[in-house]
Amino acid sequence: MLTAEEALERLKKGNQRFVHGETNHQKLLTHQQRAQMAESQSPFAIILGCSDSRVPAEMVFDQGLGDLFVIRVAGNIVAPSQVGSVEFAADSFGCPLVVVLGHSHCGAIHSTIEALQNPDQPSSANVMSIVNRVRPSVEILMQTELKDDLEKLSCHAVRANVFGSVNQLRHGSAVIENLIAQAKFKVVGAEYSLETGEVTFFDF
Repeated sequence: MLTAEEALERLKKGNQRFVHGETNHQKLLTHQQRAQMAESQSPFAIILGCSDSRVPAEMVFDQGLGDLFVIRVAGNIVAPSQVGSVEFAADSFGCPLVVVLGHSHCGAIHSTIEALQNPDQPSSANVMSIVNRVRPSVEILMQTELKDDLEKLSCHAVRANVFGSVNQLRHGSAVIENLIAQAKFKVVGAEYSLETGEVTFFDF
């Protein structure tokens, strides 16, 4: 099993291949390979990413079937089910790394900004359950001069939301906290650029 640092390096190299159009995983699996993979899985990293159709983690990191344990939810938010999924992958497969992957032009961020700007026009209760988890990261930014520049506000909000999700994973689960304390697990934030295809990893 890879260490967190080795897993992170593998993701970085895969993303660079994707950016340069030099992907290694273009061929489909044979029936025999698919049957073998049906018996077990051994992903080397967990990706908690957004549901956005333009951000498929396996393609972005140039990985194949069975390489990544992917959790996708609008706004890459952290709710109990996502925490449980991360715990499951870390415990069951020994994954040493989870990457919270936000992205540019995120619809969940835009929806949250709109909800804060127009509180008298609420979305459905289900959409608001997502907005309310993104809200703390955006609300504080809207108290600054960024409120006057929607584009800059959105960019900063994407990263603030990633930071918030990373913090929740690091401190919202006894299982994950214990793995981190034993240096067996790492939680990392990152942002995918829809324009360039490049993933920027955050060191914090």
